[in-house]
Amino acid sequence: MLAEGTFEGKVAIVTGGGSGLGRAVALELGRLGASVAVAGRRPEPLDETVALLAGTGLAVPTDVRDPEAVDALVAATVEELGRVDVLVNNAAGNFVVRAEDLSPNGWRAVVSIVLDGGFLCSRAAGRQMIAQGDGGAVLSVIASYAWTGGPGTVHSAAAKAGLVAMTRTLAVEWASHRIRANCICPGPTDTEGAGAALWPTEGDRARVASTVPLGRLATPHEIAVWAAALCSPHAGYITGETLTIDGGHWLEQESYLPALQPRH
Repeated sequence: MLAEGTFEGKVAIVTGGGSGLGRAVALELGRLGASVAVAGRRPEPLDETVALLAGTGLAVPTDVRDPEAVDALVAATVEELGRVDVLVNNAAGNFVVRAEDLSPNGWRAVVSIVLDGGFLCSRAAGRQMIAQGDGGAVLSVIASYAWTGGPGTVHSAAAKAGLVAMTRTLAVEWASHRIRANCICPGPTDTEGAGAALWPTEGDRARVASTVPLGRLATPHEIAVWAAALCSPHAGYITGETLTIDGGHWLEQESYLPALQPRH
């Protein structure tokens, strides 16, 4: 666990910061001394996160699919908190569906939040970091089906794979600006958002937990501490990497879609 004060004087933006993993990351960064702007579409959960922060916080309702809204997020953060040093791309959407049953609108909904939103936020925050001239960190939250494939999650798997490619590209392109870009890959995590989408029943939850070699779901906090670590000065020589924290789950390559059998 990093020491309090690690992010003293730094400012972070966390998308999808109103609940679940995004809230846990925001709270951990705040505990470590960062001022934190949390973004999401609904203002009430964002306000709840800000109220829980140990330090200075800012709630900025934002649709990450909208370039103007994303630019306004960064501008508001700079106006209120002074700068941007860290961006955590956590905003996401997901639901389980067979690929042949996925509508074009369903595909666009997930890809536009995860991949388009990840790029738009990275671009806007990266421009600010470049202008500041003293480096920064961009961290994107992905999933192991970005490389294993994930039956039932073709939209999310494609979008998360895009984030990996984006991250590796930015790691090289922005290295001269001392901006590091990395990914974090949580395994099945006990959050209300992912849980409702990927293991809606207790039976589904138990089945997914049984596919993790360590035998349980992750807690948001144990993911958040590693997210903060990758954004910290202690990881100053790490860029273009993906840190997997999943209890060995990806080695099992278990589908979130139960009893996925070929149709006849």
